[in-house]
Amino acid sequence: MATRKIVLHFPPSIVNKPLIYKLTKEYDIEFNILKASISPEEEGLLVLELNGETTKLNNAIKFLEKENIKIQSLDQDIIHNLEKCTHCGLCVPICPTFAFEKNPVTHEINFIKEKCIACEFCVKVCPYDALTVNFAV
Repeated sequence: MATRKIVLHFPPSIVNKPLIYKLTKEYDIEFNILKASISPEEEGLLVLELNGETTKLNNAIKFLEKENIKIQSLDQDIIHNLEKCTHCGLCVPICPTFAFEKNPVTHEINFIKEKCIACEFCVKVCPYDALTVNFAV
């Protein structure tokens, strides 16, 4: 048995397909939904923990990739560089897991690493490059 945590980015054209159902039926994969943000006609984001035999798990990942789902491993994390951060707050509303909080008194941004799923949305919006991706080796 193998376990993998992944982030799936669904393009709007396939949000309505029962692709996760197929992981169970066709690949005998167990899944646990850790986070989901999916709306019809819009891009979707799904954080899953997958369990299954290694070969079946790898085949299930290949199936998802063939369906044009961008797959991101959670073997990476986000680094918050406080020397570059101006605490502008652009990262706060974009984070799907509420990993950033703005202190109402000091207006400083607090990064809660345990909530982060490394989706990289914050990295893309930060104009000061204060957020970077750190890949595990």
